[in-house]
Amino acid sequence: MPTYLVTGAAGFIGSRVAAMLLDAGHRVVGIDALNDAYDVRLKKWRLERLTGRDGFTFEQLDICDRPALAARFAADAAKSNATPYDAVLNLAARAGVRPSVENPWVYIDANATGTLNLHDLCRERGVNKFVLSSTSSLYGAHNPIPYREDADTNRPLSPYAASKKAAEAMCYSYHHLHGLDVTVLRYFTVYGPAGRPDMSVFRFVRNIAEGEPIMVFGDGSQQRDFTYIDDIARGTIAAVRSVGYDTVNLGGDRPVKLIDVIEKIESLTGNQANIEYRPAHPADVLATWADIHQAEKLLGWRPATSIDEGLAACVEWYRSNREIMRGISIGE
Repeated sequence: MPTYLVTGAAGFIGSRVAAMLLDAGHRVVGIDALNDAYDVRLKKWRLERLTGRDGFTFEQLDICDRPALAARFAADAAKSNATPYDAVLNLAARAGVRPSVENPWVYIDANATGTLNLHDLCRERGVNKFVLSSTSSLYGAHNPIPYREDADTNRPLSPYAASKKAAEAMCYSYHHLHGLDVTVLRYFTVYGPAGRPDMSVFRFVRNIAEGEPIMVFGDGSQQRDFTYIDDIARGTIAAVRSVGYDTVNLGGDRPVKLIDVIEKIESLTGNQANIEYRPAHPADVLATWADIHQAEKLLGWRPATSIDEGLAACVEWYRSNREIMRGISIGE
């Protein structure tokens, strides 16, 4: 039975990937720092739904802490008397464009140094497969859309994007020097039930449902290639296959205006949004759109969930968990 190390296992994407791996009968070793990048109560809520499942073990651990991470690899190697994991799926990250402008150091630590620690322990312990969660933010504002994986990524607009660029570069170095088989996944605006509370869809669903104001940066005409969480998790698991080294976009392939998302949530909740407009942020781009031909060719992957289906699932999930989720902090 394959065993996978999933970092960021209490995170939005990591928890869903872990659940799908367990559903398929695999073993999952989950680690997560449970930091305060956003309300930790939501992370613990996700983790509770994994804890106790057959094949799942968890340790609170920061990938920036190399000695603790090395001890985890060693303990799991001892259990198997061989290579500790069939693959490492590094879904632990500091995410978010705007917060990275305020505190870039923590982004470099988590996204670059943490990735390096995992790479070197894979080398040391003979783990041959590595999947990295990266971001569409790498494409900046100067590339034509839809974004292709071979576009120029040398002009990141935020420290977040720059830190992920560093992680991608380290992936290639370890592939070249040590033969590590790496799939880099560039995610496009992931949303869905139990999503990050600092992301627009969670904020919009909660605040519109509760009759509270929502903030929109810019005029709402900006477009995002929204991608449903289950589609992202399927693509992430498909990326465990051997590719040598490659970069793959995972996106919805159907950009949607932010104002249209708001209108759809209004219809689903039966409430009208009270919108407070703010100036656009210089680290934001006007539009994102993934070219997904590489994902189709290498992974046999296409998104399957429409924005209407995905938003309906978000609203239904919020209603089912309203007593807990209406108290979750969404930050400023």
